[in-house]
Formats: sequence, C-alpha cells, structure tokens
Amino acid sequence: MNSLLPQSKNQKIINFLVDKKFRFSRHLLFIVGFLLVIYSSTFASNYYGVYRYYVILLLFVVFVLKTYINIYILVPKFFFKGYYILYLLLLTILVYVGINIIGQSLDVFFEKYRIANPRHFGENIRRSYEGLIVVVPIIMMTTTLKLFQKWIEDNRQISELKNLTFSMEINELKNQINPHFLFNMLNNVKALIRKDPEVATDVIMKLSDFLRYQLYENNEEKTPVSSELKFLANFLDLEKIRQENLNVVIETEANKSELNSTYIPPNLFTTFVENAIKHSVNLNGEAIYIKVKVSIIDNHLHFVCLNSLDPNYIIPNNKFKGLGLPNITRRLELLYGKMYTLNIESTKDEYVVNLIIPI
Repeated sequence: MNSLLPQSKNQKIINFLVDKKFRFSRHLLFIVGFLLVIYSSTFASNYYGVYRYYVILLLFVVFVLKTYINIYILVPKFFFKGYYILYLLLLTILVYVGINIIGQSLDVFFEKYRIANPRHFGENIRRSYEGLIVVVPIIMMTTTLKLFQKWIEDNRQISELKNLTFSMEINELKNQINPHFLFNMLNNVKALIRKDPEVATDVIMKLSDFLRYQLYENNEEKTPVSSELKFLANFLDLEKIRQENLNVVIETEANKSELNSTYIPPNLFTTFVENAIKHSVNLNGEAIYIKVKVSIIDNHLHFVCLNSLDPNYIIPNNKFKGLGLPNITRRLELLYGKMYTLNIESTKDEYVVNLIIPI
C-alpha cells in the first residue's frame, strides 16, 4: 500500500504540470515565484526608495515577456517543427535584446537613483554574465517544461490510438468468428430440412437462442464462464441432432459460484468446438465423441477440447489456415499478450486443444 504513495504523488505532480485545467495555477505559481526571485535579487537592492520597485517591475516585465515569447512563439513555431538552429539563433537574439533593454533602461532612467557603487551597474549588466545567469536557467526550465508537456500529450495520443486500434481489431475478429459459426449452422439446417423437417424446426428454434446470445451477450466485453458453457452445450446439442452417433461430454472442475463470477470474452471457445465437430468424423459411421473440460486453477482458466479421429480420415493440410483458428489465435494475442498458452495436438485417434488463460 505504501509503495503506491510515491507513484500517486508523482502522478499528481505530472498532472499539475501538463493538464490544461491547471494552466492558470501553473502560470500564477510561475509569476509569483519569479517575482519573489527578482525581489530578493541584488539588482533591485542597488536602488533606493520607490525606484527600487520600479526596477523590480522593469526586470519582471522584460524577463516574463522573454519567457512567454519563448514558450508560446519560439518553441512551438520553430523548435517543435525541427528548426533547431534557427530556434537557438532567435533565442540568443531574444536574450541579448532583453538584457540590453534592461541595461539601457537602468543607465538612462535609474542611474541617478542608484546607491553609490564604484561600478557602473547598467554597463555591468550589458557586459557581464550576470544577466545570462538569471535569464538562461529560467528559459531552459520553461522550454524543458514545454517539451515535457508535449511528450506527455504525444504519449497519451499514442496510447489512445493503440487502444482504439486494439478495440477495432478485437471487434473485427469477433465479428468474423460469429458469421463463420452461423454459416455452419445454417448449412446444418439446410441439410435437416430435406432429411427431417420437424427436427429442422426444432433446430431453428434453438438457433434463435444462439442469435439472442449473440445480440445481448456477445456484444459485451466479457461474459460469465457459465453462460459460455451453456452456449457451447446448446451448440453441441444441435450437432447431436444432426449426427446421431455423436457423444458429447462437458465437464467442469469448478463450483457454480466460480463459473458465475468468472468472466471471459464471449465466443472464446466456439472456434475450437467448431473445429472439433469438423474433424470428429468416422467414415464407417461408428460412434464419435467430443469432450470439453473446464477448470479453474491458481487464477487461470484451463479449457480442454478433444475429439475422436478416424484413422482413415485425412485432415486437410490447411487445417490451421482456415478462417477460425488464425482469428482466435490473433484474438488471444490481443487480449492476453504472452500470458496465455495454446497447445493443439493431433494424434492418430484424437485431436486435442489445451488453452490456459489468466482470469
């Protein structure tokens, strides 16, 4: 808890330096602070009476004017656009002109009000580095602040762009998976209409449940694991109607409350089940099976989907190049980065998918 405090304080400082809502406060702090620096400097102490405050006002106006010319004209118009040499030249001219204005003003208007001093103060301003020592750090500080503000703003824009791109790609992949699934289901209904119209009617009613799921839950960012498993169970029930020799087993090694309180992106497992249906065929009409197993272990969800294979059935070489699997793999990469594990194995008698994702 305590380790988070420095980060929180740092973030508050950053927000104060860059957020537009603190602009007035930043400028007020700068002006007051700068005025205090000038007030306590040796420049003003060389003059007596009310003229000391006139000198303070002169220094303040010239220095502040140079600072704001730098941060609102020179930096955005030249430095940010890559004209670095021109920026340094103009900045040097600005500093030189400002120092000379101060020196000339002190000699012309305030010389007779200067406390006796063996040195000529105005001439000293023009010919020494004292003016530079005051001006240059202030200008460099404000330029650095302006650069920091631009860097923060650019990073925020890049972050927003990445999030927008991420969201668009996720939705695109998800929307590609859904029509792919519905396309297969409509083909199944088409075959059943010719074979058994009554069964086809039942399938259509169940298919409406799928569309309802797509409409209300698939558009959510996440859905409970229990809802996703129910969706898969209905999906496999429909497939059992089409394939009478199909045996389906869905196992969960988690209690009901865990399944209801654990959320995952919708349709995360559909492609794997579709793939199992596609390849769980038997050329001799013998019994085939699809088994789905879900467990929750150490804040990770384990999903296993396996299906029987006919040794005489040759799986096409492009089984990993279809629409579904590349899309779901890319979706997993976007959602979990390197924090997920996906293993797909095919043996002589079985095809196994093993997926582990953080929750």
